[in-house]
Amino acid sequence: MAVVGVHAGRVAPAAEEVLHGARLVIGGKRHLESLAPPGVARVSLTRDLTPALDALAAEAAPACVLASGDPGFFGIVRVLSERFGRERLDVHPAPTSVAVVFARLGLPWDDALVVSAHARGPEAALHAAMRYPKVGILTDRTAPPAWFAERLVGYPRQMAVGERLGEPDERVVTGPPDRIARLEAADPNVVVVWDDEASGSGRARIWPPRTAPEGWALPESAFEHRAGMITKPEVRALVLARLGPGTGDLCWDVGTGSGSVAVECARLGAAAIGVDRDSHAIELARRNAAAHDVPVRFVEGAAPGVLDALPDPDAVFVGGGGGDLLDILERCCERARRAIVVSLAIVERVGPVLERLEASGFESDAVMISGGRLRELPGGHRIAAENPVFVVSGRRRASSAPAGDVVEIGAERAAGSKRDKTEGEP
Repeated sequence: MAVVGVHAGRVAPAAEEVLHGARLVIGGKRHLESLAPPGVARVSLTRDLTPALDALAAEAAPACVLASGDPGFFGIVRVLSERFGRERLDVHPAPTSVAVVFARLGLPWDDALVVSAHARGPEAALHAAMRYPKVGILTDRTAPPAWFAERLVGYPRQMAVGERLGEPDERVVTGPPDRIARLEAADPNVVVVWDDEASGSGRARIWPPRTAPEGWALPESAFEHRAGMITKPEVRALVLARLGPGTGDLCWDVGTGSGSVAVECARLGAAAIGVDRDSHAIELARRNAAAHDVPVRFVEGAAPGVLDALPDPDAVFVGGGGGDLLDILERCCERARRAIVVSLAIVERVGPVLERLEASGFESDAVMISGGRLRELPGGHRIAAENPVFVVSGRRRASSAPAGDVVEIGAERAAGSKRDKTEGEP
């Protein structure tokens, strides 16, 4: 079973023999029209792969599957190997569209993160572009380049759109997000998002990097803060465990203060937005993000109103909230896809927060964290008690999840998905 990559309307010379020796050719409509030998059986690839897979299973004679670019890169090789076994596949790759667009731009891509927004919710790809300095995105008609650009306005990013790469009418358009937001891109296309200040210089780095930093729940001394106004590291450790931030996530830190939670989320790979009504806190948080060399967006304004203009988060941390806590929590419950975590100093607030989370479709629990710090005394040490803090967390029940697909980074869906694709098809 040959799987042949197509680029610039052609297959590689070494693959021509297997294509012309096939009795069944499967591919997208445009590939079949231009490349399938005359007289052979043809089956079109669509979003529903079942007819094509069934035709392959029933065919005893040599068969060939045509796929754009490298069929093993976010492509059909995964599904074919899981259905028929990798030992039956004879794969002939062509250049992937991601490699081609980086080449057109003259940019190295050994340090780029490549994500797919095809046939799945595009939010994780967007969040990756917010967080990482160089990202390639395989797009979808439901989330074209302009969709990403509109949501990246205000971020220090440049964008490029590679349209119909390898075809006679190929075009590569570059510019800031506000320009790309007005672009009506031709299909198929691929997007590159990068930060000129943070990418393309120095020696190539190992990629992918560590899946997690060397440490988290950093000590208070790792952050600039005012008079102890910072989420304590022991509390932060549980908060991070409940939020579960990672690549492809967007986390809100509401009442960010020093920005310690937002910074730690970014260190773990998530895009992060910190919100605070205090302009001095915003300045402080920005300095902390810069000190830890992570990109975090900080927004000055009072919640819950300021939250309306932000993109929907995967997870939310609320540090306090004052008299508006329940209103803030209600807004967060409407928007958060996965988890909400609230830290409280007043025990009477725990019950109402739990009730609001449960009523909004979250499985919730509460933990009191109470500890002590070792302090030196002449001739020894003492234990200095810390004020207890209540951490209330909620995880959205599947039945109450907002509409949208689960998004995966760096991997295709499981075998048999009706929406797997050959790269750039259809």
